[in-house]
Amino acid sequence: MFSYVVCKLTPAFPQTEEHPKKNTSPQPDESPKTDELPQIEVSPKNLQRHFLPDSPENTEECVTGKSLCEQLTDGFKSNDSIKNTGAAGVISDQDLQQEKTETEEIEHLFHRLDLHRSNKLRAADVLQITKHSLQTHEFCAEKELIQTFVQKLLMMNYRARYININKASDHDKMQQRDTDLSEDISDIFEAVLLSDKGTSQSEQIHPMDVQMAVFHCADGFLKQLLVTKLSQCQYALPLLVPDPFTQQIEFPLWTFRQINKSWKIRNTNNETISKTHSVYKAQTPMVSFFRFGSVSSSKSQLMNSLINEKHNTFFHRNCPGSSRTRVLMDGVVEIAWFCPSGKHTDKFNDCVAFCNLHGDAGDHEKQLQILTEISSVNVVLLPQLDRNDRSAEKIQKLFRIKMPLICLFTEEESTLMKMKKGKFKIGLKNRNQSDVSEELRRVINDCLSESSSTFRLEDVSKHSDIRVDEEVDEDCRRGREAAQQMASLLENKDLAVIKESFLPRHGKLWHQWSQKNKELHRSQGEKTEMQKIRKEQHDCEIGEFMRRFNKTINSHTERETFFLKWLRILLDEHTSADLSALHQKYDKTWSAVLKLKEKHEPEKLTAKQAELEKISEDLQGAAFGLEHIMREIGQIYESCESVKENKKDLQFHFSSLPSLAAEMMISGFPLELMDGDAAHVPLIWISAVLDELNQKLGTQRVFVLSVLGLQSSGKSTMLNAMFGLQFAVSAGRCTRGAFMQLIRVSDEVKTQMNFDYILVVDTEGLRALELTGRSTRQHDNELATFVVGLGNLTLINIFGENPSEMQDVLQIVVQAFMRMKKVRLNPSCVFVHQNVSDVTAGEKNMEGKRRLQQTLDEMTKLAAEDEVCDAECFSDVIRFDVQNDVKYFAQLWEGSPPMAPPNPNYCENIQELKETIIFHATKSQGMMLTHLKDRIKDLWEALLNEQFVFSFRNSLEISAYRKLETEYSKWSWSLRSAMMETENKLHNKIESEVIHEVDEIDLQRELKKTSEEVKKSMSDFFEKDTDADILIQWKTSFEIKIKELQENIVRETKRKLNEILQQRDLKKEIDAQRTNHENTLYEKSKELALKLKDEANDEETLKKEFDVFWEQSVKKIFTDTSAIKNIDIMRDVREILSDAHGSVSVDHLRESRDIFSVSSYSDYVQLKKSSGFSIKNVYKSAKEKLGFVLSQEDQTQIRSFVTDVAQQTDKMIKSFNISKMGYNKSCIQQLTGYIKARETEYQEGPVKYVFKNEFFMDLVLSICKRANKMITDQHRLFREANDPKIYVEKKREEYYSIFQKYFHEATSAAIFGEIICQKLKEPIEQSVYKKTARDLADEMRSNCESLNGNRSKLEKHILKTLAGKGDFEKYMKYITTPRDHFKGFIRDEVSQYITEKFSVSVLPKMKDNIELLQKKIKEAAHGSTEHVQENRGDVGLWLKSFTQKLSDVLIFSEKDLSGVKHDDVDDFNLLEDVIKKELPVIMSDIRNRFNSKSLEKKLDPKFRPDELLSDHLCQCCWVQCPFCKAICTNTIENHDGDHSVPFHRVDGINGWHKTLTLDLCANICTNLVISDQTFLASGKSFPYKSYRTAGGIYANWSITPDHSELPYWKWFVCRFQDDLEMKYEKTFEGQGEILNEWKKITKQDAIDSLDKYM
Repeated sequence: MFSYVVCKLTPAFPQTEEHPKKNTSPQPDESPKTDELPQIEVSPKNLQRHFLPDSPENTEECVTGKSLCEQLTDGFKSNDSIKNTGAAGVISDQDLQQEKTETEEIEHLFHRLDLHRSNKLRAADVLQITKHSLQTHEFCAEKELIQTFVQKLLMMNYRARYININKASDHDKMQQRDTDLSEDISDIFEAVLLSDKGTSQSEQIHPMDVQMAVFHCADGFLKQLLVTKLSQCQYALPLLVPDPFTQQIEFPLWTFRQINKSWKIRNTNNETISKTHSVYKAQTPMVSFFRFGSVSSSKSQLMNSLINEKHNTFFHRNCPGSSRTRVLMDGVVEIAWFCPSGKHTDKFNDCVAFCNLHGDAGDHEKQLQILTEISSVNVVLLPQLDRNDRSAEKIQKLFRIKMPLICLFTEEESTLMKMKKGKFKIGLKNRNQSDVSEELRRVINDCLSESSSTFRLEDVSKHSDIRVDEEVDEDCRRGREAAQQMASLLENKDLAVIKESFLPRHGKLWHQWSQKNKELHRSQGEKTEMQKIRKEQHDCEIGEFMRRFNKTINSHTERETFFLKWLRILLDEHTSADLSALHQKYDKTWSAVLKLKEKHEPEKLTAKQAELEKISEDLQGAAFGLEHIMREIGQIYESCESVKENKKDLQFHFSSLPSLAAEMMISGFPLELMDGDAAHVPLIWISAVLDELNQKLGTQRVFVLSVLGLQSSGKSTMLNAMFGLQFAVSAGRCTRGAFMQLIRVSDEVKTQMNFDYILVVDTEGLRALELTGRSTRQHDNELATFVVGLGNLTLINIFGENPSEMQDVLQIVVQAFMRMKKVRLNPSCVFVHQNVSDVTAGEKNMEGKRRLQQTLDEMTKLAAEDEVCDAECFSDVIRFDVQNDVKYFAQLWEGSPPMAPPNPNYCENIQELKETIIFHATKSQGMMLTHLKDRIKDLWEALLNEQFVFSFRNSLEISAYRKLETEYSKWSWSLRSAMMETENKLHNKIESEVIHEVDEIDLQRELKKTSEEVKKSMSDFFEKDTDADILIQWKTSFEIKIKELQENIVRETKRKLNEILQQRDLKKEIDAQRTNHENTLYEKSKELALKLKDEANDEETLKKEFDVFWEQSVKKIFTDTSAIKNIDIMRDVREILSDAHGSVSVDHLRESRDIFSVSSYSDYVQLKKSSGFSIKNVYKSAKEKLGFVLSQEDQTQIRSFVTDVAQQTDKMIKSFNISKMGYNKSCIQQLTGYIKARETEYQEGPVKYVFKNEFFMDLVLSICKRANKMITDQHRLFREANDPKIYVEKKREEYYSIFQKYFHEATSAAIFGEIICQKLKEPIEQSVYKKTARDLADEMRSNCESLNGNRSKLEKHILKTLAGKGDFEKYMKYITTPRDHFKGFIRDEVSQYITEKFSVSVLPKMKDNIELLQKKIKEAAHGSTEHVQENRGDVGLWLKSFTQKLSDVLIFSEKDLSGVKHDDVDDFNLLEDVIKKELPVIMSDIRNRFNSKSLEKKLDPKFRPDELLSDHLCQCCWVQCPFCKAICTNTIENHDGDHSVPFHRVDGINGWHKTLTLDLCANICTNLVISDQTFLASGKSFPYKSYRTAGGIYANWSITPDHSELPYWKWFVCRFQDDLEMKYEKTFEGQGEILNEWKKITKQDAIDSLDKYM
């Protein structure tokens, strides 16, 4: 028999130098041990397992071949066995004494730390608010070490390992020792010897002993929490942990279950790929580090240099607080992961795990065995190789296995050497650690690249003889089994339909009910539909998934908590792969959308955006977590409660469900308060849960702390750090809706405060990018108002130092609180600025604080006036002290993720904020749980009833925005004006054939200077304007608008110039014919002059001869060339329409209606066959068939269609360039073809009617009538320039002048000079006119009151003009076709300006431009003469140089003189003199012929000042409000987002009337959307409050529900009441009777209101 002894198992080998025993020399690299000593019986057999050398059956077979020792040394002659202390089964007295000593050390450690292994530390204990947790502890007593360590770790403060211990003053002790030494001692050796006596103190507790002591004493939940926090601190985590008393090795797999790691890698295509994995599932290579014997270098420090040089991932001997001894770390294996960032500077290209076995590896055989089996690379640290060393065999074994081995010798100086394949050695002695690290990193990378070996953390549990925490804990194991049974039901199921099939109540049905509930509160809807939905919910079967959940959750044991945690883990595991794929797909599609935006491909862009929206929906659908299950539980309860009936397939009565949720909250789980997907509070469920909570906890008082901020601003991270919570955090969307979680207050703190719990409310981020389109401004403002109203204190979280976005939300909140008087709220707030890098930000931002306070106060005053409330400052509504309630936080990470640890300064900021919160809490009474339920109910009910407040925009904002739009108009004009100059210059070069292509880059270069000036002006405006605080919210959007505008201008200019290039080639024949005629006349006149030189003696004879010659020559030209006729556009239109539609009567073509001014389109349509009506043979008009006209919605839709077609055809006509190319009947054919295609496309859409032929006819005729003048004017210009009868006759005098010079034998240079001047006459005239037009447009943008602002200002002047003229028909043109009216107004304004300012402004400009051009021509002539003389060139070179120098300003090229013989010109000085002499005559002639009508007659319409200004002021949105016809004020066509207008009109102006009556409406849209009235759309009734639900044209309008009204339109209705009634054949009577107050408004009042509001 063997005798049994009570002892502690320890390794048989003595403690090495790296891990010395107490009072031994230098401390090594690693760390601690813990636990109270149980009495353990140990048999000799067990002892043998622990103390005997490796037995053959337990040792892996060695690989034959040359040994490591043979390769490293030549001096080994024997291979002695490793020595052991003690024989098998026998322990010596010395060993027993050693065991006893170590046991005492552990007991002593636990005693010092005030720990007891029998009393487990629980997560609930450390998460409560204690007196200790509310204080900052840089120093603490030993017995407080555990509390301080845990507190700092929960706050993610990695300095938790570096806590200083309070000790008696070292200074006092030194003084005490001083008094013991004699002042007479003069020998240093004696002094040192005496001073050493009595200085022995107890060793400081090793930081890793503190960590491991907590680990050993913690329950499973706390262990998991602590290890998760260690991971967030970028610390190594315990992987294999020997029990400090039994040495049984534990693998704490459970502690890793909540840890995820993210990293980025580059694939073979150099693309960055993001990965996120749970660490227990991640397949990564692993590098293991071991130490054999005592070494001088720190293994852990070396590992840190490989992973993160700036952070001590592994604790080592040189870390602060390290002591000579440690008790609990020998044999512990720690693991850490290197996660690359996808950059070229990454030390490793992929995620790599690093394991560190603490202590001498020779003493820890099991750990060594496990690690060598799963490692990809083994790294061994040892002093030197000794065949007689007790660990030699183990080292030999590592050398013989296939895995790569790297030996680091601390006593050798050699650099990296390769011993054989996969085996390396490196010397460390006298080596620079940086060099060693680099060598080691390089060789590890090489080994990993050649190895495919990876490990998975979960697989470690498969090793025998180790204890897996999840298996030995019965509750944990059973909880996992129950969760696995549920998760198995989800296998092979499509994520998109899982929620719908397993959780049917909380999806579509719950969303429908939520919507109906809102409608009930906002438009007095019916409850019957809601009850019907509840019945449907109740009738849904409870499937196996929910039955299993209910069964397990109802057990009320510790297993329940494990089950819930396991279920969350397994659900995340199940969805992670699909969600990751969807996220990658989303990112890829988003990138594609951005590229398409740059390329400006609208059709492809729309398709991609739809695809992006679909992926976004899939992402929301694929999310499946515990909160969705709890939503389903809540809806089961609400449906049962609503129908007052239990469910048969529910295992227990539904009334017990709230109890389960209450238990979960008490256990520390968050509960969803507001469903983020439905944007609704399940009030019945929440009330029931709070009732149960009140029953279970008793009469308890809570302090509600809510947090609010933009998406990804760090809200959840802040709460997690502050209270040790675990709200979901990530870089993208995290929390949806609002969640509440209870935090217990300890008994000692309760005495100082008036509450028992803090209820933390975390919310989804506001302004979520991926929810644009679904998450509206209203939803954000509802959520903000709800959580601020609910909280006793709200943390307003801001990323960075600029609070503009949150200011915007707070304005809404204040306005809402004023209106929701019933709720009687008195909340307070603290502003938290995250990620402020400057530590002095608090001091530097005093001015920022002052301005914030001022802005909030002004906003409150405005709201108070509107709401008739006596609040004067922001703090009257929301308690706020600007001095103490604005906090600045350091950035979260200390370095760049993913390897950066949290910033300790951030953690300190968290602690300071926590103290501020408690300070607020001490002054608050909090609220009873029962009162909390009422508070939630009252607040939510008020929110449901007060929807209108959440789109509120204050007058300050409107005023600032108007100012911004005015500035934007200036910036955009600067860009347009600069580009017009460039366009003109390049146009001249193209026509002169100097350039043959136009590149976008060149255009951008031309615009660069102006662009930079605009950018600077914008920057100054946004920074220095008095309303900068308000304006900043639009800075980014307007920067984008300017960028897009610039791109549009460049792109449009390129398009125009390319058209000119193409047309230049097409009209070469026309130009060549004209040039040929001119040059033929020159040559023939020359011949005649030379012939008559000896025959004619007087001027009269000469004139007669020339006249005869001229008549004959011109007659021949006319015979050879057909004249260009005048055109009749409308005749061509009628012919084309008659050919295409022979059935249409000639009378209709003659008597067609102007489609732009008809009051109704009902006569133009007939219902489709598919509309559900059946009338034989013939379709009747809508009026005949249904007894009423088209709906107002249809009328509006058709009018929008007509307007858009007109705009597009207008662009087409301009692109024909008729002034250069001439008119052709095919132009009309193209127009009619386009209009027909648009009509067909429209009819195939979702409309119930089709157009009659008359609609198409009238549309074509109306468009062509409008374009008639423009086309005719352009054709006239073309005819004047190209019809030989016209242009030849115009030049008769010029030719006679040349003829005379030939006759009088003028030199060829003189004659050629005059020909050049005659050829220049027309280009000069065009250039001067164009430049004068541009200058005029510029001047009018500055000086003309109506045109010097933005579109809104122009509209104000139009309305004033209309009021002055009092012409109803003009008003209706403005209302029905606003764009046409605007362009007409601009045309009239320009014409009037030119007439009035002709002599004082227009003519001087023209003269200046003539002089400038004359100067340039003279300079060009002089420069060309010099150029030819320097290069000894001929007249060809002179002409080439001359035309090129003028190509910027004139359309003039060598081809214009191609038929004129000039080879004999050689006197270039004379040529220059002739040009200088003749030029003033030509200029004078142009100047004399210039008058106020010249620009209109001589210029192509597109170059006229009115067209230039129209292009600028009318390139914006023209969509009209479907109710009142007000024009959207957005300055960009096809803009993103909703249409909006500051002031709406009276809807009766547009013909809206009360259903089934003849009463015209007299309402304004902004009032209607807060009323209970309804309107008809698509045959259905919709409340004005939810007008968007009508879809179509209504869905894209944002109508602000406020009291913004413009008296002007009230006056208009009164002034033109009779006209409106006659037009619509209805009256303003009955419900639409005009108020008497309106009738008191005078015309002057109406005009004055325009100045006041617009």
